[in-house]
Amino acid sequence: MSIRILKASEINDEVQIRIADLYRQLNPDNKQRTLKEIITVQNNVLVLIYQIDHKIVGIALLSTYKVISGYRGMVDDVVVDINQRGKGIGRKLMVRLIEEGEKMKLDEILLFTGHHRAPAKALYESLGFKLRDSGLYNLKMAN
Repeated sequence: MSIRILKASEINDEVQIRIADLYRQLNPDNKQRTLKEIITVQNNVLVLIYQIDHKIVGIALLSTYKVISGYRGMVDDVVVDINQRGKGIGRKLMVRLIEEGEKMKLDEILLFTGHHRAPAKALYESLGFKLRDSGLYNLKMAN
């Protein structure tokens, strides 16, 4: 078992396919970007992977950005393989993301999750995340 940051130099077809398969377990209908598009200096995204016997069974991403109100991190795409759920892998990934955020001296870490994702909500709340009393709007761009 290991949790580590995926480096751009480690991206190959096998890694890309495995992470794409994992992501489909979370959002089967969403268009995916390639890891080569995601893991760039300009993109400010940290990709954590959780491996068991060298097989990637979990991922979590932390994007960072600076705005007038602070230095923020945004958690995205936390996925644990369906066959490995309930073993604390999601918690370990989130704890490591929080540790990385502390190292970066982020002012806050944000995340969004669906209201129907009860286990995810319970995990995030147990780690100290609070539900904001604000509205989230989105605009899908045609591209």
